[in-house]
Amino acid sequence: MKTNTKVKVSNLANTRKRSDYFWAYLMIAPTMLGLLIFYLWPILQTFYYSFTEWGAFGQFEWTGLDNYKRIFEDANLLQSFKNTGIYIIFTVPIGIFLSILVAVLLNQKIKGKSIYRTIYFLPVITMPAAIAMVWKWLYNSDYGLLNYLLSLIGIDGPQWVTDPKIALYSLIAVAIWSGIGYNMVIFLSGLQGIPKTYYEAAEMDGAGPIRVFFKITLPLLSPVIFFVSIMSLIGAFQVFDLIFMMIGKSSTALENTQSIVYLFYQHAFVLNDKGYAAAIAVLLLVVILIITAIQFVLQKKWVHYD
Repeated sequence: MKTNTKVKVSNLANTRKRSDYFWAYLMIAPTMLGLLIFYLWPILQTFYYSFTEWGAFGQFEWTGLDNYKRIFEDANLLQSFKNTGIYIIFTVPIGIFLSILVAVLLNQKIKGKSIYRTIYFLPVITMPAAIAMVWKWLYNSDYGLLNYLLSLIGIDGPQWVTDPKIALYSLIAVAIWSGIGYNMVIFLSGLQGIPKTYYEAAEMDGAGPIRVFFKITLPLLSPVIFFVSIMSLIGAFQVFDLIFMMIGKSSTALENTQSIVYLFYQHAFVLNDKGYAAAIAVLLLVVILIITAIQFVLQKKWVHYD
């Protein structure tokens, strides 16, 4: 009797376990289907199309590695990588530094900090096209606000978005300004997760605010910094909207500001060279994966999870 009872209990447990698995898979099925249809399938299509050459009316033929050979001979692609690299070098570290600074300041007991947080976060919920148009007006060399303010002190303002020497840096300034609010919220959540006992112990030991910041805040915030650095780097590699909206297609500054994604857009939707555009997208994916992998390896030396 005992054996039969154990068998029945075991069968009942297995049935319940299978039922739990069924409902679990059923609940995640819509998300999994969405990922397969809208993410995995387009990636596989892009990889396949990178070995083809497209003609009129959506016709294409297999060309093997011709598009990838063309990549290493394309001076425009090399210039786009250079522009994107400069954009990343400035926007990622400066953006993270300013976001941490703002988050630390707004984590203090100050009056109206909710209002300040809202003001800093407003660019995040604003359409990128709207931000680009406003800054394009501010940068206007004839009637823009920046050049008007400079004229009040006797300075002739530069051609902010048409001068090839400074147009990219003008875009970088807008990107840093518009990205502070998003990263600030993430850093705020990280700061609020640090136990106050650490700060109380440091205060009892007589540590100053600067020492507390570098010895307590930064080490305990390092996992959040690592996450933000990865997301910021991936986002910087994909910059497109600011260039598309603020730099004219016939502008002399386009060559010095176009990013990899902008070059992909040109080949895919303007020149109808979709095979080569797919090869550019695959190359960008590989570069992002390699740099992300390097970040995960290096994070062991500076990220503290304890």
